[in-house]
Amino acid sequence: MLTTETITITVVYDNNPYDHRLSTAWGFSALVEYWNHTLLFDTGGDGNILMENMRILGIDPTRIDSVVLSHAHDDHTGGLAAFLDTGAKPVVYLLPSFPVSIKRQIEISTQFSEVSPGQSFVEGLWTTGEISGPIPEQALIIHTKQGLVIITGCAHPGIVKIIEQVKSLFVEPVYLVMGGLHLGEKTVAEMDAILNDFRRLDIEQIAPSHCTGEYAISRFADEYEENFIQVGAGSVIRLEAIISK
Repeated sequence: MLTTETITITVVYDNNPYDHRLSTAWGFSALVEYWNHTLLFDTGGDGNILMENMRILGIDPTRIDSVVLSHAHDDHTGGLAAFLDTGAKPVVYLLPSFPVSIKRQIEISTQFSEVSPGQSFVEGLWTTGEISGPIPEQALIIHTKQGLVIITGCAHPGIVKIIEQVKSLFVEPVYLVMGGLHLGEKTVAEMDAILNDFRRLDIEQIAPSHCTGEYAISRFADEYEENFIQVGAGSVIRLEAIISK
């Protein structure tokens, strides 16, 4: 039996403001509620801010089933210790290349798992696996009724490279790309090329935040118009998934 369920993506931590009840700081974290599974993608840079934002949003850390860490930088892993101090016992999914110090920190409280390309966390939630580059990274893939959603932490290997990796793993179209895109220092010509790539790859909607950069965000807004989604700390995106029951 197939049924339609709502997917909710809440930006819990970001340096861009949205819900002014929440604190902002450099970093990123998003909560994905997918049918009967709750996943936290990255943990921001400051545990106190992460916990306070969760409290304001009514998020119970102990009800989160899994944590996915995009890469090892502090602005994406810095809130992890405070999160685990709540007694939460999620499985933490990370890259094989993560420092041993982070893995040991996790093992004190819960278990971790090293990801592989195209690995499924639960039905409908996948990882790209470790994408190589100066700073290795993984991105989260969500299957929705509208198409694939890609959530990135910083896109250090390159956002176009990440999208192409997703398209090599799945046949569905990419509906939405969101998160940090690491485009803050791009020139006009470089942004022109990236926008051409987004058109070539048929990306329908874009929700850039964190390290994307003001100029790059403005270019996406001009290019995508009504398909541009402004996001920041506290913003919520709702989509639909078709679930087998």
